[in-house]
Amino acid sequence: MVTDAYKRRCAITGESTLLALEAAHIVPYSDEQGSHDVRNGLLLRADFHRLFDAGLVGVNQDLRIKVSPKIRETWFNGKAYYRLNDQPLTVVPDLVANRPDPDRLKWHFENRFQA
Repeated sequence: MVTDAYKRRCAITGESTLLALEAAHIVPYSDEQGSHDVRNGLLLRADFHRLFDAGLVGVNQDLRIKVSPKIRETWFNGKAYYRLNDQPLTVVPDLVANRPDPDRLKWHFENRFQA
């Protein structure tokens, strides 16, 4: 459902190589609030999925991409990611009912994102 909602493109980069894309939970499924609901998902390129799960990339309630300074501080790198900081998502589902839940995005930003 997430793959189709995002038209088979990464929400952050617009990448359409399906093999490189993964459905990411905004609130982890293992958490009490997590679910397999399309509004709890983002279609992300595999590297962004890992960074999102680690809290090194986030999406705020305005659907803008946030990149943690921890990437630079820890690995002295991240130029490819920082170019996207504060940019709007490249792909957002057309149907409002399939768009990321703002409350879940807020939860991720407050509980996972490493500002």
